Amino acid sequence: MARIAQWWRAHRPSTRRLAQLYAALLYNAHLKGFLQGEIYTGDFKALCVPGLNCYSCPGAVAACPLGALQNALAASGHRAGWYVFGMLALFGVVLGRTVCGWLCPMGLVQEWLHKLPTSKIKKSRVTRALSLLKYAILMLFVVAVPLYYGLLKDLPLPGFCKFICPAGTLEGALALLIHPKNAGLRDALGVVFARKAVILALIAVACVFVYRAFCRFLCPLGAFYGLFNRFALVGVRVDASRCNGCGACVKHCEMDVRRVNDRECIQCGQCAGVCAQKAISFKCGKATLVGPDAKPNGRGKLPRAVLLVALVAALVLFNLPGHKPAADYSSDAPTGHEVGEQLSDFSIDLIGGGTFNLSEHRGQVVFINLWATYCGPCVKELPWFDALKAAHPEIEVLAVHSSLVTDDVAAWLADKGWALDFAVDGADDALFTAVGGSPLLPQTIVLNRRGEVVYNRAGSVTPEQLEELLSSADQ
Repeated sequence: MARIAQWWRAHRPSTRRLAQLYAALLYNAHLKGFLQGEIYTGDFKALCVPGLNCYSCPGAVAACPLGALQNALAASGHRAGWYVFGMLALFGVVLGRTVCGWLCPMGLVQEWLHKLPTSKIKKSRVTRALSLLKYAILMLFVVAVPLYYGLLKDLPLPGFCKFICPAGTLEGALALLIHPKNAGLRDALGVVFARKAVILALIAVACVFVYRAFCRFLCPLGAFYGLFNRFALVGVRVDASRCNGCGACVKHCEMDVRRVNDRECIQCGQCAGVCAQKAISFKCGKATLVGPDAKPNGRGKLPRAVLLVALVAALVLFNLPGHKPAADYSSDAPTGHEVGEQLSDFSIDLIGGGTFNLSEHRGQVVFINLWATYCGPCVKELPWFDALKAAHPEIEVLAVHSSLVTDDVAAWLADKGWALDFAVDGADDALFTAVGGSPLLPQTIVLNRRGEVVYNRAGSVTPEQLEELLSSADQ
């Protein structure tokens, strides 16, 4: 027993590590999503968590602030995303990069990878220069790309999420793909996913040798929060009257800081333990939470108990059956393809393998796009459907090519990288007939969660219309 107690004292997790674990579990409290291979789409998804946590993760109970920011910028030509900007500013003013050091699941993963026993690359002028890269990524992929495509091309394109984000690949794509229920999704993987998988692998390897490589060099969310560090309510503070300028804090820190609490500081508080002058403390406003000037009190266990109760309540809320009535997606509407009617069930073979069965998607909003390679407007709007799917992975988008085939459709799609379900209608035009297909292409059919038609028209649609159709179908 004494040996066990001794081992526990030497290896027990720090308060910061417990906070990281708590945040990761709270963000992903929908644990049954991993077992069912499904994404939570409840009311809490309208909220943002502070850290980088993919919206498409089966366990995620809220949205990622970075993805929400990109979508808000892409839609800024039509509506202002004041809620997203306000939430991010609030997180920044209150916490700054304390989010990175204490509340980000990706930070926890990186620190675990760095614990693997290998030689490590220490910080230097090179790593400090590379730390500026994340600010360029913030401006280019998070701000410029969504604004450019949203304002000039009327196309919602979350650049960082689509082309780089390792959290999306790890938590969203891979977590869904490994579930047998989503085997059909594997057939729709393209070049974009392959590139992101390579990026994820490179970042993972880098984190083994370089402390928090993604956080330091690539993460635009950390870059954004770093802008608030100097005046954030919560974080580390240096008592200038005690500091003798020895530099032990900066030397000990594994981040690319030049001084405590600059924009590269993740507020982890490790520096306080190496300061011989006891000049560094952890503060909330003017109050000292941890440090030589902190006032002792006997209420330290109360916040922990409250947090534990909140976590248990969240796990119960999102996982135990019976906490609320199950959603009823049955419909009494007559069968047909007109607005207000229930579309009859159908099955169609997908390009690349697998089968699309409409009945399996009851409970999801479904977009059906009728198109052809020889149809210019069809080809133009396909990327908009792909962007819609990327922004709202909880929906289903089926793109069905006309039975009149003038190109090798599979070869034509091979280099596009679109993550949609593609199929070619049979010679009998069975699917076109079932959905009331028109000889004029393109045509869009939208079904609500009960499988009822809410839109069925020939003609092109815009990205703005697609978002509006989704909103109306999701009521």
